[in-house]
Parts: sequence; C-alpha cells; structure tokens
Amino acid sequence: MKTTVSLFALALGVACISCVDNSRFDMDIPPVVPGNAGGNGQEKPVESNYSEKHRPQIHYTPVANWVNDPNGMVYLDGVWHLYYQYNPGGPDWGNLSWGHATSSDLVHWKEEAVVLRPDNLGMVFSGSAVCDHENSAGFGRDAIVALYTASGEFQQQALAYSTDGGMTFATYEGNPVIANSSMPDFRDPKVFWHEETAQWIMCLAKGWSYGVELWGSADLRHWDRLSEFTIPDERCNKGQWECPDLVRMRFNGHDKWVLLLSVNPGGPCGGSGTMYFPGEFDGTVFVADTRDDYPLWVDHGPDNYAGVTWSNAPEGRNVFIGWMNNWNYAGASPVSPWRSAFTLPRELTLIEKDGLATLCSRVVEELDGIAGSPQPVNGSFDAGDAYKLSLVLPTGENSRFSLSNSVGECMEFVYNASSRSLTVKRNSRTGNTAFADLFSLPGVNVPLGCAGSATGLDIYVDQSSVEVFASDGSATATFLVYPTCIYDRLDAVGLEATVTKLERIW
Repeated sequence: MKTTVSLFALALGVACISCVDNSRFDMDIPPVVPGNAGGNGQEKPVESNYSEKHRPQIHYTPVANWVNDPNGMVYLDGVWHLYYQYNPGGPDWGNLSWGHATSSDLVHWKEEAVVLRPDNLGMVFSGSAVCDHENSAGFGRDAIVALYTASGEFQQQALAYSTDGGMTFATYEGNPVIANSSMPDFRDPKVFWHEETAQWIMCLAKGWSYGVELWGSADLRHWDRLSEFTIPDERCNKGQWECPDLVRMRFNGHDKWVLLLSVNPGGPCGGSGTMYFPGEFDGTVFVADTRDDYPLWVDHGPDNYAGVTWSNAPEGRNVFIGWMNNWNYAGASPVSPWRSAFTLPRELTLIEKDGLATLCSRVVEELDGIAGSPQPVNGSFDAGDAYKLSLVLPTGENSRFSLSNSVGECMEFVYNASSRSLTVKRNSRTGNTAFADLFSLPGVNVPLGCAGSATGLDIYVDQSSVEVFASDGSATATFLVYPTCIYDRLDAVGLEATVTKLERIW
C-alpha cells in the first residue's frame, strides 16, 4: 500500500489520516460518485453502462472512484473474491477502504458493497484473506479471515472475519493482532497455511528498510516473529518494498518458493514495479537463490503493480492480478468517474530457462470464453470492444510492427534480433500523454530471451491498455494508453498475425 506518492497525494494523506471512528462497517453503501479531493465527500449512488471514454471492456473497474492495490483475494465455493484498496468518496487517494467484486469465471465481475472502512485504528490498507477450513481462529469452519494493515499514527496489523462467504466482515475485538509503535513502514500482510509446520505464515513489508518479516501463528490471532528476508544486492534495494507474496510452485518435479515484492520507485520503467525472488522456504526462513541477474521483474512494462495471488485457489493454481497503474501518474489519469483498473488475471508457473528458475505469466484460460475465432490480419480490421493480437516473429532478423487507429495515433514495436528483445514506444504518437510529465516513455525494453527460429507474441488490447506476452509466458509488459479510439490497424510487413475479438464483460 503506497503512502507517499506525490506532493498532491501526500497532502491528501495528511488530510485523511484522522479517520472517522466507525467500528461498525456499513455493508449497504452502493457504488458512489466522486466526492471532494480528499475523498470524504458525500457518497451518492451512480449508474453506468460502462461505455465511458477509455472505460476498460475486458478488465474489472468499479462503477466509480479511486482504486489501487488488489487485496484479500480468496476463492470459496465457486466464487473468486477480489477485494481492493478503494476510496468510496472520490476519485483520489484517501479514505482507504476495501472494495469488493465477485466472479464465477475470473472474467465477468460483479461489484459488491464495501466490506471494510476506516475505524479508530486508521485507514484500511492492503492485506490478504484466507479460508479457515479447520476453524483455527474460532470464528467457524470455512470462515474467511482477513488480515490487513490499519494505518493510523502507526501501521499495525488487524483482523476481520466473515461467516457469510466473504460478503460482510466484522472486526476482531482484540485488534491490533500485531501492534507497532516504532516502525514507519510495516504493512501489507500476506498470509498462507504452511502444511509442513502446521502454522499460518504472514509476510510483512518494511518499506524503505528493504526487508520482509515472516511471522507464524496457529490461530491467526496470536503471532510470533520468525525471521526477516533481506538481500545484499543493492540493485534490489531501491524504492519502498511493498505487497509481499510468498508463493509455492512446482519446478522440475519438486516444490520451489517465489517471493513477489513490489517496489516504488525503482521499477523497470521508473516508478512502480514488481520483483520476484526464486528460493527455498523451510517454514521459518526464506532464502533467495544466488544469481547474478537480479532484479527479476514480474512485468517489464510500467503499469503492473502491487499484484498478489488468490488464496485457496482450486487445483493448486497460482492466479495473480495486479493494479494496472503507476504511482508516477496514478492520480492524474484522464478517466472518469472511475480511476484505475486491474490487469487481466494471470496464471503463474515456473520454467527452467538458461538453467535458472524463471517466472511465467499467462492470461487465465477462462478468457477463452469471451473469444471469437482468430482471423488473419494485416491492415485495418474490426477491433470490436477489445481483442487479442497474435504474431510470429522470426528471431534471426530485426522486425517492427505498429498498431494505429483512424486518427493516426500509433503504438510502435521494434524487435532486435541481436539482443532478442522487444522495444515498445509509448509517446505522444500513442494518444494522450499530456496529463503527466512521466507518462511518455520513448522506449521500454522487454527482454524476450527467445530460443529457436521464431517466437510468438500475444497482445491483449482494450480501450485504454495493451498487455504484451511472450508465447512461453517468460516475459510480459503492461501499458496504459489513452488513444482517441481503439487501435484497429496492424502494419506488420512480412509477419504472420491473427486477431481475435473479445466480447465486453459488462
């Protein structure tokens, strides 16, 4: 959860840090229109047909107002719950609460009522939720238990629980469950069950101290500090460390652990980014693999931040979603009445590449449910509301292609055969960049590291975003764009390409 994003956002934070004492959450507030800049304006119902300019058509957005980090994602009884940082009173950072959306397929989402609001301990910052199958916390079998950072004078860890399948929450009377009266940065608890040591494990980020603390608990209410992860590689010790997630994955037939860790500033394009560290975890200590290519990036673009995985996902899936924005310009994005969206959900796996564990991201297969039939393309095409563009690049020769629209706005992609990398240009030719000085990026490097004579790219294009994936998932890059209208022309001399229309999810 980012707390110092710009002078403007800092001012908002100062204005909002004295939060309303409201220990009982109002579960019935509908979606609202923006209030004043501080986010404490009057909340009024608003309706939308989700057709406003730049409104994403295949990505989740609330009807209105500010969002940032995804929080507390948990799967239970066929429902994917997405909670997230949300300001119920306006389009700017402040008054942070937990918004809520549900889905049965990770594609179509329904906005639900706000579940957590500021109380006497402060605003409701980022955190996680788990399904307590064995009633270890005493709130009932299969209760959903949320751990989050209560941000008041200090950042402390608090607990809330739901006994109705995640639709409403009650705060725990014994909050905070981990007190703090000294550390300025101590936040974003991500919790999971560790079978081998029969305990819950919590990861906590320490911001500018460049550390992740690991805590253990038998009942989710009483916690003991286990260890702290740091890394001597100074290339990783930049920006605030936030939103940790320690994930178990399969690699070459055995278990391996991956620590996801968001940093800001210091990302691959400046501003926000998310690193990952493959390693080993024994129930007490996480040790990252020794390697010389850190930092490793979950996404090489500028607009995928604070992403974490769903807990209790079926069939051992590691499903990830990120906040599709960057703190360099998040408060200035030219959209209304909502502000910000989330990435497409992605399935995370590990593969071996050049002898090393490499994180792969692929869009979840459920998206095929809104996909039409692939059509060959080179030139103008019917883009519909959103689409998937698939290309094959010969790896032994330089090439380039571009996406453009009827008013001449254009996004360029340049493949370099010697470096096996793709350069993506987001500049004044792409669309509106004037709203923020740091939005224009003359060239973003995406290392494909591809082997063989050809490699594939899958590019998902929505009304205000472009997400690029290498065919094996080992490289991805996410971009916000604000063209006058969706790109509906491909110029790709000598390249094989198809386009697949994607139905809007609203």
